[in-house]
Amino acid sequence: MPKRPGHCYSKLEPRPYVKKKTRKKKELVRGVPDSKIQVFEMGAKGVKFPVYVHLVAKEAGQIRHFALEAARVSANRLLEKQAVSKESYHLKVRVYPHHVLRENKMMAFAGADRLQDGMRRAFGKPIGTAARVRANQEIITIGVVPQLLETAKLALKRAAAKIPLPCSIVVTSSND
Repeated sequence: MPKRPGHCYSKLEPRPYVKKKTRKKKELVRGVPDSKIQVFEMGAKGVKFPVYVHLVAKEAGQIRHFALEAARVSANRLLEKQAVSKESYHLKVRVYPHHVLRENKMMAFAGADRLQDGMRRAFGKPIGTAARVRANQEIITIGVVPQLLETAKLALKRAAAKIPLPCSIVVTSSND
């Protein structure tokens, strides 16, 4: 079956549904596919930069792991092309997709109109993960040298197009 559009999962549910770990054993939610985003930091790790550019969510919501990976790839690709070396920037994804998304699969073939109602508010099976984001929370942070400030802003503008929430770009200096 095809994936549901992102707006089906962009609003926050009352409580997060997460993989649980206890002291004695792991209680895992079975059947959760692995997250698409595996790398959260790129560029020069552990280096202080004079300028930081942040992608900040304006509203609370959820960002699926597909969207986080697409935003990371698009921002990093532009920075790699424009930067002289990987030592001149540091990109960090600051949210982690821990919330397990569920879907009650419905019949979607021709002639299934009578069967399509299904159970109301059914629990569903795990289909992926999402990061829960608060309003004014930083999603992606890029530390750059001052010559790459405009490139970093453009990279985050492209990344914001991949994220299902309205976002803003905030520039700070390391002195703040």
